[in-house]
Amino acid sequence: MSESKFKSPVSLSERELQVVELVAIGLTNQEIAEKLEISKRTVDNHISNILTKTSTGNRVELVRWSLQWGKVCIDNINCCTLPEPESSVELTDSVDETVSSPVVE
Repeated sequence: MSESKFKSPVSLSERELQVVELVAIGLTNQEIAEKLEISKRTVDNHISNILTKTSTGNRVELVRWSLQWGKVCIDNINCCTLPEPESSVELTDSVDETVSSPVVE
């Protein structure tokens, strides 16, 4: 298996994660600005900061990085839903079994 060239997971702000999700679905910076109700210049700055933090050079690499590190889910691919924790787990009495192996001379 080849090693990934992408930097390990980094800390992105909630807004940066929103921008990454919108980049991943193919929106332009202008469309992202309209959706988030912020200026295009602010989106440009977010994208620049995200590319720097993730050591990615362009939007395609950013999407690959975000898929690799589980930051986005596209068309129900790479989606990870964690199971609900059980309210209480009871341990049953364990059975102590002794396994005997034949003696080899």
